[in-house]
Amino acid sequence: MKQFNVGVIGATGMVGQRFMMLLADHPWFNVTALAASSRSAGKTYQEAVGDKWSFPTPIPEKYLSMVILDAEKDMDKIAAAVDFVFCAVNMDKAKIRALEEAYAQKEIPVVSNNSAHRFTPDVPMIIPEINDGHLEVIDAQKQRLGTKRGFIAVKSNCSLQSYVPLLHPLMKYGVKEVAVCTYQAISGAGKTFTTMPEILDNIIPYIGGEEEKSEKEPLKIWGKIKNGEIVSATSPAITAQCLRVPVSDGHTAAVFVKFENKPSKEAILSAWAEFKGVPQELSLPSAPAQFLQYFEEDNRPQAKLDRMAGNGMSVTVGRLREDSVYDYKFVGLSHNTLRGAAGGAVLLAELLAAKGYMD
Repeated sequence: MKQFNVGVIGATGMVGQRFMMLLADHPWFNVTALAASSRSAGKTYQEAVGDKWSFPTPIPEKYLSMVILDAEKDMDKIAAAVDFVFCAVNMDKAKIRALEEAYAQKEIPVVSNNSAHRFTPDVPMIIPEINDGHLEVIDAQKQRLGTKRGFIAVKSNCSLQSYVPLLHPLMKYGVKEVAVCTYQAISGAGKTFTTMPEILDNIIPYIGGEEEKSEKEPLKIWGKIKNGEIVSATSPAITAQCLRVPVSDGHTAAVFVKFENKPSKEAILSAWAEFKGVPQELSLPSAPAQFLQYFEEDNRPQAKLDRMAGNGMSVTVGRLREDSVYDYKFVGLSHNTLRGAAGGAVLLAELLAAKGYMD
């Protein structure tokens, strides 16, 4: 695979920091530009991040003296230095939409961690193992934007990773209804226990906008391309509740599912064990060899023990059993800033590169 120069827009936030760690030794991607808001522009990465660095391992040395550019004012300079950008900015959604389209119109592909374009009809929202075929809509998006190379591709919400990949191999049995309750880590809010002391000894039963995303985004992922747009699926019916819990990393989902054609427990376990996606077939650098991992133990998966399965890129599951109201229930877990955020975006970029979209 050829080498690509990449930029990280929003490099100083928690997800941006995670990008920096994942890209420090990436075999395909070399970071050549860092950008953030005007508050950080002109500072070195070390100066801008300082004691806001969120991880126990130190900032990779190669980034310490890199000067941060202004994501908006220095767009031409950034575009000249990179082949594509990752975007993880913390801005108003309308501004993010405009910013990402502006980069695309400068012929720079944008791989976005943001939610701003998730429901733009010709922007693919990808879980790489599930709906890589949606990348084909990029041709229609380029026509709309008037670009030859520039486009936007986004990853889905972090909490979806803890249950949608587990439902996907079961769709052949006619998944009809899903009830899910997610127990979401504080890093999903860009927080640590130091910066979110109110979460200690506490559960907060509301995360703004999260339940709507959890119910609607899977339907776009399972949708079809028609006339240059992605049309969302109309089923299954999904209802969700989302809670913030005192966990540093790892989103847990309690899932209840009803089928048109109820499979056996053995059929479900086999479907999970055997499931592979295009990232596994292509042996992409960030793809876990075993995407879905089942635990037989009654007390697994646990965030503290299992969130780093597959280097944080696998989805773990346990407690599969029949239910008295639905057909089955189970518990899923995914690492929210790896599979759910920066890692998922890096895997998406690898998929795009492998399929020639970055050329």
